Amino acid sequence: MLLARALVVLAAVAGALLVWVVADPLLKADLDVRFGDSGTVDHVAARAVALTTLVLALVGWGVLELLERRYGTPRGDDVWVATAVVAMLLSLLGPIIGGITISATVGLLAIHIMAGGILIALLPSPPFGRSRGIPAEGG
Repeated sequence: MLLARALVVLAAVAGALLVWVVADPLLKADLDVRFGDSGTVDHVAARAVALTTLVLALVGWGVLELLERRYGTPRGDDVWVATAVVAMLLSLLGPIIGGITISATVGLLAIHIMAGGILIALLPSPPFGRSRGIPAEGG
């Protein structure tokens, strides 16, 4: 289960980076953001996408593990999915508020949706981990 969830985290990072590659260098979307009226314009680089996705995916994994220990696997997974969906929807406000252009906003939204979608769909029940509701071996 540990390896399966680690692979899901890496898949989320890879998915976010893939969207970044398509949006920024290939389609020339210029993923620039500015927060506040007088804030400086910052370009969202691949390193920022990878590190942010990795850190937040690991935080999500940690929260999922805590919820599974507290409530058990099926209930903890359900609570985590609901929490993760709300967190992803709230994260969409960043690109909507901060995107400089429509293409930047759409590209950044796609990055958020790709990473969040992979994590929400696969982290609670990874494709190669134990099936949902079936106890782990030995327990």
